[in-house]
Amino acid sequence: MKKKRALVAIGGNSLIRAGQRGTIDEQFKNIAVTCDHLVELYLKGYQPILTHGNGPQVGAQLLRSELASEYVFSELLNICVADTQGSIGFMIQSQFYNAFLKRGIKPVPGMVTIITQVFVDKNDPAFNKFSKPIGPFYTKEEAEKKKEIGWVMVEDSARGMRRVVPSPKPLKIVEEEIIRHCVDDGYIVIAGGGGGIPVIEKDGLIDDIEAVIDKDKLSAIMALSLNVDIFVISTDASHVFLNYKKENEMALKDISLDEIEKYFQDGQFPAGSMGPKIEAAIDYLKGGGKEVLITTPENLVDAIEGKTGTRIYR
Repeated sequence: MKKKRALVAIGGNSLIRAGQRGTIDEQFKNIAVTCDHLVELYLKGYQPILTHGNGPQVGAQLLRSELASEYVFSELLNICVADTQGSIGFMIQSQFYNAFLKRGIKPVPGMVTIITQVFVDKNDPAFNKFSKPIGPFYTKEEAEKKKEIGWVMVEDSARGMRRVVPSPKPLKIVEEEIIRHCVDDGYIVIAGGGGGIPVIEKDGLIDDIEAVIDKDKLSAIMALSLNVDIFVISTDASHVFLNYKKENEMALKDISLDEIEKYFQDGQFPAGSMGPKIEAAIDYLKGGGKEVLITTPENLVDAIEGKTGTRIYR
């Protein structure tokens, strides 16, 4: 029987939990838990297509590059994104296979990680507004030296100075046809890690550019391209909430596109937390998508079955 398609955007909390250092051992264990739930989803009749975040991993890689710059070549942001697409994809693949093998299921389904580039518009207004913090914190003195090499530095939450880069809108996935062929052939695909590697078209060629793409916005584009049955955004909250962490906090369960858009415009979902996820859900549904689920990895199967989570429909 042909499986339904579920694109699952794996949130950062599935890789590094709050309060953890983010060691490789911790990441493997966290991913193993998430993969257990993804296998249950597969056994319920869904073919998972996976995207994932990579913010802390890219930050750590940039820090390593910074500290070792006296001895080895430094790495650019786009190389860090590509490296973490490969390393996180490997961790997900290994733990996904193990989740099947622990259940005695052989052979396990084919699985592939695809290094993903994403076209952005070189004239996107975001390139005039550096807004996405990346990498480690610096003192003001260190930040001044970074400005000399062209970095844009800002104060981040009173914790120090950080580099900021543009976050342009994703337009089209370079490897779109490859991803589609793999999905059509029944493979479980991991793609678009960290929102993809941003590239522009220049003189008929592909050229790289220093920027970061929002993972959930890219996931919405991929979900539309693959005509999935459901788009799942994994986060650290069981539901989307109105008046989050206030006395009159209220969990949203089933809600229409029109309703969620009104709440979004009213400022209910801040840019630093749920905002980008809601914006991605709105873009997906307006583009012709079917439905969106927002919940935790642990609640994934229950949310698919309508027992929990926030379901947004057209």
